[in-house]
Amino acid sequence: MDRKLTAATVRHLPLTKFRQSVGDVVNRVHRTKEYVIIERGGLPLAAVMDIDEFEDYLELRDSAAQRDIDQSRRDIRAGRIRPAEDLLAELKAAAARGPHLASSRK
Repeated sequence: MDRKLTAATVRHLPLTKFRQSVGDVVNRVHRTKEYVIIERGGLPLAAVMDIDEFEDYLELRDSAAQRDIDQSRRDIRAGRIRPAEDLLAELKAAAARGPHLASSRK
């Protein structure tokens, strides 16, 4: 599946307005995936982003995850890939054989 990159929406909000509407801001960030920069006196203090994106951000900072991503890229360039349908079929077959056998291919 191709992922289309789009420009993120970034809103700036004074701290006083953020305090008055924190629930609305958090709900909007979660729903629209936009970013909110909280400012005091026009200076940025903090940012609010959706939790899914934040978890992705943390994962990318993890050196083990970064090594896995780099290895995946090398595998793709070398042609060591297979269709997701094949993997799903293999996982379903393993699960049908039983939980003790499904986890034996690590």
